[in-house]
Amino acid sequence: MAGCRVASWIPRFFHPNFSTAFPTTAAKHKIPQGCHAWMCARLAFSTSAVNYSEVTVEYRSGLPSVTVPLPSKNDRCRFTLKPISNTVGDFLRYLKDEDGGIERTAIYTTEDVKIAQSTTIDQLVQNDFKLLINDTMYTVQAPDQGRLLSMSEDVTTMDDIKAMIAQLHTSLNIEQFQLQREQDILKKMEDLQVEIEPLEKVRKELDTRAEKRTTFIVYSGLAYMALQFGLFARLTWWEYSWDIMEPVTYFTGYAMSMAAYAYFIVTRQEYVYQDAADRQYLLGFHKKAKKVKFDVQKYNFLKSQIYQCEVDLKRLRDPLQLHLPMKDAEDIARQD
Repeated sequence: MAGCRVASWIPRFFHPNFSTAFPTTAAKHKIPQGCHAWMCARLAFSTSAVNYSEVTVEYRSGLPSVTVPLPSKNDRCRFTLKPISNTVGDFLRYLKDEDGGIERTAIYTTEDVKIAQSTTIDQLVQNDFKLLINDTMYTVQAPDQGRLLSMSEDVTTMDDIKAMIAQLHTSLNIEQFQLQREQDILKKMEDLQVEIEPLEKVRKELDTRAEKRTTFIVYSGLAYMALQFGLFARLTWWEYSWDIMEPVTYFTGYAMSMAAYAYFIVTRQEYVYQDAADRQYLLGFHKKAKKVKFDVQKYNFLKSQIYQCEVDLKRLRDPLQLHLPMKDAEDIARQD
């Protein structure tokens, strides 16, 4: 932020026969640590070198700076404005905030047509205009646009200037935006974790009970198949002969095929052991959840929000987004 230096001088005295002013040089003062957010800079200089009754506009570091005489402070103040985000209304408000003696402000065109306060600064400084402060009207000359356009070979129109300013703003604020965005995501994740914590405890309990039920059904199927094998072996080699048991085993195997086809008709899924076990797990889980009134939809929604926050955080911390050197980017990629 630009520093401020207050100019001091004695009033001009006029001789009856002469219109010569007798100026004095400016006194030296210490520079304060900071100024207002619009970067107001009060300059120390001799009244013989500068006309204090003029309002000037010039570009400094690519931004329009308006130097205005303050009526009640007898000094000049420089306002550095943002051409895209600041408007005429912002500029007039800055004037009143800087000098409490300013009661009336307005901006007019050279044809005395009032300019709306919603007009942006970049549109204002394209042409000459008039600035009204209390009862004093100042004629302001627009800065040389050709000098600004010569800053870049690719800049040929005002739209190019806007794009260049937008790129500059992005470059200067991208790190701050990323940090603020990361803090917002982390705060949202903390809130979601607090909200899902009681549901997570209930889910773990239901998960354990559903897993036990699925394991019991799977081992029951294995026990049934082992029992069937032992029974057929007993009947084949001890009680009866293979000639008698062969048709029995055939129809038993065919019955199992019919059962698998019936499973497909009901579930519209092929009878695969893993899929069948997962289905039994889900049936048991939802059955238990309904008994304890566990909100499955709310739990799934919170989990999806947490997952989305994790994805956004990972994308935000991506080496390409952080503009890291290639070596650091490769190290982070290996860690991921």
